[in-house]
Amino acid sequence: MELGAAFTVFLGLCLSCLIILIAWRQINKGGKLPPGPTPIPFLGNLLQVRTDATFQSFLKLSEKYGPVFTVYMGPRPIVVLCGHEVVKEALVDQAEEFSGRGNLASIDRNFQGYGVVMANGDRWKVLRRFSLTILRDFGMGKRSIEERIQEEASYLLEEFRKTKGAPIEPTFFLSRTVSNVISSVVFGSRFDYEDKQFLNLLQMINSAFIEMSTPWAQLYDMYSGIMQYLPGRHNRIYYVIEELKDFIASRVKINEASLDPQNPRDFIDCFIIKMHQDKDNPHSEFNLKNLVLTTLNLFFAGTETVSSTLRYGFLLLLKHPEVEAKVHEEIDQVIGKNRQPRFEDRAQMPYTEAVIHEIQRLTDIVPMGVPHNVTRDTHFRGYLLPKGTDVFPLLGSVLKDPKYFQYPDAFYPQHFLDGQGRFKKNEAFVPFSSGKRICLGEAMARMELFLYFTSILQNFSLRSLVPPADIDVTPMVSGFGNIPPTYQLCLVAR
Repeated sequence: MELGAAFTVFLGLCLSCLIILIAWRQINKGGKLPPGPTPIPFLGNLLQVRTDATFQSFLKLSEKYGPVFTVYMGPRPIVVLCGHEVVKEALVDQAEEFSGRGNLASIDRNFQGYGVVMANGDRWKVLRRFSLTILRDFGMGKRSIEERIQEEASYLLEEFRKTKGAPIEPTFFLSRTVSNVISSVVFGSRFDYEDKQFLNLLQMINSAFIEMSTPWAQLYDMYSGIMQYLPGRHNRIYYVIEELKDFIASRVKINEASLDPQNPRDFIDCFIIKMHQDKDNPHSEFNLKNLVLTTLNLFFAGTETVSSTLRYGFLLLLKHPEVEAKVHEEIDQVIGKNRQPRFEDRAQMPYTEAVIHEIQRLTDIVPMGVPHNVTRDTHFRGYLLPKGTDVFPLLGSVLKDPKYFQYPDAFYPQHFLDGQGRFKKNEAFVPFSSGKRICLGEAMARMELFLYFTSILQNFSLRSLVPPADIDVTPMVSGFGNIPPTYQLCLVAR
């Protein structure tokens, strides 16, 4: 019995070695990958890369192996890029070569290469070009995106007034209002704040973002070939995203039934019209799968990233009330109290702009970035990355690069101010990534952050339930994404 068990273990180790060897030969065929820790059978570099602190593990490895190194996530080798200079060199200077989307197994089984975020090749180029055009021009209606944001901000302010200064947990206050902006673009209308279906959607989006950042998701990305057949928490994200897909599909059916091709109401209408125009093209990328999944990409990203940044930002202001006081002063001087903030106001509000940028930098919503993939054999810093090599550009290592930020781990708005108090740009400020895969909704997100931030602080002062020194700003979860900790605050009318 013991001999049989030992033989089974021996066979397992042999098989693991074989898998590692095959993967290594495949990826190194004609290539020369950067150095890194030696992988062991099946586990790869699991002993050096903690699944509950992947980003921090990568930073530690960069101290030994430099800004470019290779790690094995299970049997799969990936190349990691650390620091502004090397990430810029890859994503900007060699943008075409690094423009592929890398493997993210935990959500690949939902998307299967469809949808603008996870697509590659011509599919990605077609969907990105179309999506950018619709987001820029909206293709429908007469209201600008600024008007939509201002309208939603007024609804939010009314909800805050109803609290009458009582303690609140801000998560769903912020996600409801931010989600309604992207909802008005992709669905053509906003949701009532008490709509049960809407609240359920927001709960699912929040849950999915958290699940993507857990050690279970990291393990699934390493060992998807095995874990896809096993029960457990790693399957939660799959079912949550499938539910979100079902909701989008139901909205598509509603739009199809009431479509007026001459008067498109939203992103879905524009996509359906394009589907009809391309119906005789068997190679068209304008199909139902890409419609549902691209809409989901926009809805998900447009809800979670901005609302999480605002939530983290207000926590940082509670921790640093002196910063909030200076923002109040600038708002009063430039905008006053009798009109809504406008996006053009930011040109006269350098301190507020600096604070918002510093919030984005320190919040660092997706520290590991979304994985890239080299589209052809690529020479990079003396190495040869074979076509298909997955690459992780660590955005968090850029946003906290000590060469570009004097106090990388501190909340210091002066990072974005010159000696005369004027706003100054910093080339290492890349919260939306950079290169050809830069975030589709960057312009909208910038506008939302400024208008929401100034609208709220124009009308309210933030009050903490605990002394500022006792406020913990450590992320609740830190993995694929940084999830802000839960907290309560009081909003006192000014």
